[in-house]
Amino acid sequence: MRKTGKVVSWKDDKGFGFIEPSAGGKQVFVHIKAFSPGTRRPIIGSDVTYNEVCDSQGKVRAEAAELLTSGLSFGPALKAFIVALMFLLVVAGVVALNILPVHVLWLYLGMSLVTFVLYAVDKSAAKKGAYRTPEDMLHMLALLGGWPGALYAQQLLRHKSSKQSFRIVFWITLALNVAAFVYLVSGYGKWLVEIFENAVR
Repeated sequence: MRKTGKVVSWKDDKGFGFIEPSAGGKQVFVHIKAFSPGTRRPIIGSDVTYNEVCDSQGKVRAEAAELLTSGLSFGPALKAFIVALMFLLVVAGVVALNILPVHVLWLYLGMSLVTFVLYAVDKSAAKKGAYRTPEDMLHMLALLGGWPGALYAQQLLRHKSSKQSFRIVFWITLALNVAAFVYLVSGYGKWLVEIFENAVR
């Protein structure tokens, strides 16, 4: 039987908190993984429903938790999607104006898709204890144009979104890629555009 309650404490940087059952009783531990991917992150005061289970040590925790107001909201995953989409629309606009070749748009779209898939595969491997995708490869893909897919994957899948060292390098690769894009659009990188066009012909 599902229970209802309210989040009375939440440490977003750690990804866990406690629920106070509506029917009274001891507070119940809840981890961010108890919520479905893609929903907004809970905050103090959020009303939730959940299943109450006991772990191997006899401690009670919440599973299959859902926010009662969990409809579409401006959470991290949606923000990441909007940022990624807006950038890709800018790329599409630049291509439409014949400032850059259409291959640049296909590069961003293709790399973003590949990067998103590899994030999903890596998260699955992490859960199973299987071979992991090297972080250097994820960073390289982001640098080469896959950062929109990486940004969305991090928030939607909740993967690599809290490891500080990884995040620092990721934002550096994002900044470098955007800087390179601006350089190409400015006209100073016309020689690079010509090399790229010749390479894909």
